Amino acid sequence: MPSNTPRLAILIDPPETLMPHKDTTLALAQAAAERGWELRVFTQLQLWLDNGEPQVETRRLRVKLENDNWFEVDQPQIEPLAGFNMVWMRKDPPFDINYIYSTYLLEMAERRGVLVVNRPASLRDCNEKLFATQFPQCCPDLVVSSDLDQLRDFHDRLGDVVVKPLDGMGGQSIFRLGEGERNRSVILDTITQQGRVPVMAQRFLPEITAGDKRILMVDGEPVSHALARIPKKGETRGNLAAGGSGVVQELSERDRWIAAQVGPELKKRGLWFVGLDVIGDYLTEINVTSPTCVREIDAVTGGSIGDELMQRLERVLEQRQS
Repeated sequence: MPSNTPRLAILIDPPETLMPHKDTTLALAQAAAERGWELRVFTQLQLWLDNGEPQVETRRLRVKLENDNWFEVDQPQIEPLAGFNMVWMRKDPPFDINYIYSTYLLEMAERRGVLVVNRPASLRDCNEKLFATQFPQCCPDLVVSSDLDQLRDFHDRLGDVVVKPLDGMGGQSIFRLGEGERNRSVILDTITQQGRVPVMAQRFLPEITAGDKRILMVDGEPVSHALARIPKKGETRGNLAAGGSGVVQELSERDRWIAAQVGPELKKRGLWFVGLDVIGDYLTEINVTSPTCVREIDAVTGGSIGDELMQRLERVLEQRQS
């Protein structure tokens, strides 16, 4: 059973691959450490099942941002995952079969009383593109299909659309098909793998020039400010990974309305920390795996989104113990 000191295990990519001054996972981890939590980290390959009991090999993590040598990890320790009060799933996509296997093992720890953030079953069920379509009142015109004729018809009707894979991240493989796009056939053939893989096509939103807003949701409630990711010149993608620049801004009335539409379902599904992507007045994606932008928002507002998250999670654990 967990010790008196609350213990948090974080499933992450190898620490040496992270960027300390912008990584959201580390910002959240710092907030937990400042509240007295013991932090330990592990990767997918350090999680396994032994006679029905999920086991994990972890290293204690100490984060130091004052120099280039920004973290310390101690010797590995093997123990049941049920020995932790809480586990965070912060592995970056791709959302592949190994990711799914990890959620199965995390779900077994959840059944043993561990609070897993975000809930493993919801990580599997809530595809980041398709989940948004559960809120059609918030979304632009769209179609999801592998049928090339249906995709061409959608483009013919709207004239200017964006097509993207259902499993992409960071703006990868997103194509804009404008009026009279001569490369339409090859683009649709490529992205659907000759009609074998469904993709999403959305009406192009010219408001992208003002930014693709990332609205962070903590326990179903929006953070007060969003990060508008503005495309670089000549681009239609605002993703920071695609060269976009970030501007922190207060939520608009429409932003808060969208958050209110989505928030109750996030709470119901145990999706504690989520990023909504909003262009203009429309919800385009719901990021449930490893949403980012905490450091950028905190730097401008002076707040601590990580501390806000930890406060809410600690209240849940207290309620479970009472």
